[in-house]
Amino acid sequence: MRPSGRALDQLRTISIETGVSRHAEGSCLIKVGDTHVLCTASIEDKPPPFLRNSGMGWVTAEYGMLPRATHTRGRREAAAGKQSGRTQEIQRLIGRSLRAVVDRQAMGERQITVDCDVIQADGGTRCAAITGGWVALRLAMDVLVKKGIVTSDPLMDHVAAVSCGIYAGQMVLDLDYDEDSSAGTDGNFVITGAGKLVEVQASAEGAPFSTADLGTLLELAAKGTADLVAAQRAAIGR
Repeated sequence: MRPSGRALDQLRTISIETGVSRHAEGSCLIKVGDTHVLCTASIEDKPPPFLRNSGMGWVTAEYGMLPRATHTRGRREAAAGKQSGRTQEIQRLIGRSLRAVVDRQAMGERQITVDCDVIQADGGTRCAAITGGWVALRLAMDVLVKKGIVTSDPLMDHVAAVSCGIYAGQMVLDLDYDEDSSAGTDGNFVITGAGKLVEVQASAEGAPFSTADLGTLLELAAKGTADLVAAQRAAIGR
């Protein structure tokens, strides 16, 4: 039995509310159970310096967690004067995941920054950030298309992410904090709408897992991300 009472292959309740930021070109508030992440996408009409005069655009991401997103208050990283290694790793993952479904040539020489701020954490924050970050990016791309700034849609497919793991000897989908904190194996899977893998992060916290176990986790992840893509479609209305 899972602590939440969910079936082994059941996601937490998903909610994606769009247009939550007045000023951002694209925004949403994604809730995956008790994990809540605010995602905004901001367009700049110039690329980063390393892409100047290349004819190509760039999508990047920044990630942060509010001080009281967790059970105890965490110190603001700005107060520490630097980002933690975890924060840097997560925001690079978000950026890679979003760029995997972007035609950067079609973007032209501009940059879109997707900011993912965790308001409340209960496991799976990086996965929620990727899934919600895509919605914010989609809405920002819509602005470029509707204004005629780009001649073709730069966003080629959906991308979503979900965690899977082995908890109490059972393969489970979408781990919450209670499961994640004591799972024997924990993995994050980033998958496109077409079912292609972007990134797989899986590690054993105790006993090693088999290739057959990994295959089962991939099957669970494919089911979960398909449901998340359906939630993305519902949020943007197409």
